[in-house]
Amino acid sequence: MKPPPSAEHTLEFLLAFNGRIHRYPGGYWLKFEIAKATPSDARPHGLDYSFTLHDPDNRRLLGFDNAHTVPAKGSRFKKRSKTMDHWHRTESDAGRPYVFVNAEQLIDDFFDEVERVLSARGVPFDTVEVIEGDRP
Repeated sequence: MKPPPSAEHTLEFLLAFNGRIHRYPGGYWLKFEIAKATPSDARPHGLDYSFTLHDPDNRRLLGFDNAHTVPAKGSRFKKRSKTMDHWHRTESDAGRPYVFVNAEQLIDDFFDEVERVLSARGVPFDTVEVIEGDRP
């Protein structure tokens, strides 16, 4: 089944972010890696992605990705999800499950968390530069 035109447009918009770097005041930066993948139990949406926020020393402060599974929160007896979507709320967070709804929600959730982290550090949520490529 083909997604509705609006969902397909949002997905193409998101895929165009691949390799993009957004710089923020004070040396903070975002990196986007996203590609289509074969849909599977681990990636039912057919995307392989990693969106990260880094500090001026290049430490990851926040991340949304699907590179590995993470334990369910709340109990060590809960089963791990088959999907690998998760996010790291802090630089030391091992990851918590993320419920992927669609491409638009993913980018909204990521930018909401970026704004939260930058605000907590007193950094304006103002992009100062966008670089196409894969280097900070």
